[in-house]
Order: sequence, then structure tokens, then C-alpha cells
Amino acid sequence: MRLLGAESFASALERLASFAVGAVPGAVRCSIALIGEGGPLSCTAYGPSGEGVDELQYASGAGPGLDAARSRSLVTVEDLAADERWPELAEPARAEGVRSVVAVPLDVPRAEVGSLSLYLDRPGGLGPDLTLTAMALVNQAEVLLGELRRRDEASTGAAIDRAVGVIIAQRGCGVREAYDVLGETAQRLGLDRQAVADRLIAAAARNA
Repeated sequence: MRLLGAESFASALERLASFAVGAVPGAVRCSIALIGEGGPLSCTAYGPSGEGVDELQYASGAGPGLDAARSRSLVTVEDLAADERWPELAEPARAEGVRSVVAVPLDVPRAEVGSLSLYLDRPGGLGPDLTLTAMALVNQAEVLLGELRRRDEASTGAAIDRAVGVIIAQRGCGVREAYDVLGETAQRLGLDRQAVADRLIAAAARNA
């Protein structure tokens, strides 16, 4: 897996989903769900089948992937169309040819819990050997994704510090006031501080 070569944490998740589908025989989709502390559910997926299963699972807040994330334990479904735990998923599973599911818990930094779910076109799941392979894949991904998250945070912090320096130079204010100005501007524009910092740095470079 070349996750560390990804441009961002989000693109690394996309690479992971694509790689997992190619690495596991019978997989028609890989769905990755992350639940942040106090934040919304974020999802990444790759594969031709199972989109309807994902949409209903996330809309209802119940399904194998979400259960694996919340319980931090492996969840296996031998036949999704007949599983009594999530009867609402039976119809989209039949329609899209999703027969079984293996959902492996995936933990990354910043209090996010999640899962990597493999949707298969045959009943019975992966079997012991391929299940262990999937779990090993997730364990390796957790390490690499953790490193990417730390890299992204370092980059974000550096950009915000540079933007604060620009505000101080332009306004002749103190550090605390400059941080407040950046935060207030982001709130007024409906953007995050990183986006405002990037724009401010770019504008300062053009005017230099």
C-alpha cells in the first residue's frame, strides 16, 4: 500500500479502499466509515456494487460497518439478505448482489473510530485465512494513516502560524488578537481556519 505517498488523509482512504477490493477475491466493494468525537460520520468507498447498502446503513445509523466501528470488534455477515440483525439492508443487498460482509474495526488518531467493510458477491464471508489477511491489512493501514494524520496536522499548524504572522504584520496587533481575527474571518466566510490561512498566505505572496 502506498498510503504515505497520498496527497492527503482523504486520498489515502480512497487508495486503501481501492487496494482492498483488488486484494480480496470476491470483493465487490470496500467501504470505510469513520466516526469522530462529536463530529459527523465520514465515508469513503470503492467498488461497483453495494452503494445502496451503504446509503441505507448510514441513513439509519445501523449496519455491520457501524457496529464494527462502535464495538471495535470484528463483525461478519454470512448472508446479508437473510441476516435478522439488519433486515432493512436485505432488499438493497439482493438488488446489488451483495451476499456477505466482513467489517474490521479501524482506529485512527484524533478520537476517531471506524471500520473497513468488505462486501462480497458470495455467501459465507471470507473464511479464516482471508479474514486474517483483511485484519492484517487494516492493522498496517492504521499505522500509515496515523502517520498521515500527524503530517496533515503539522502542515495545517504551519499554515495557520504563517497566516497569523501576516495578520500581525498587516495590523500591528498581538498574537492573540491575530488568532481571533483569523477565527472570526473563518466563521464569517463559512470556511475552516486552514482554508482562510491558505488564502491569506497566497494573497500576501501576490502582493509581496
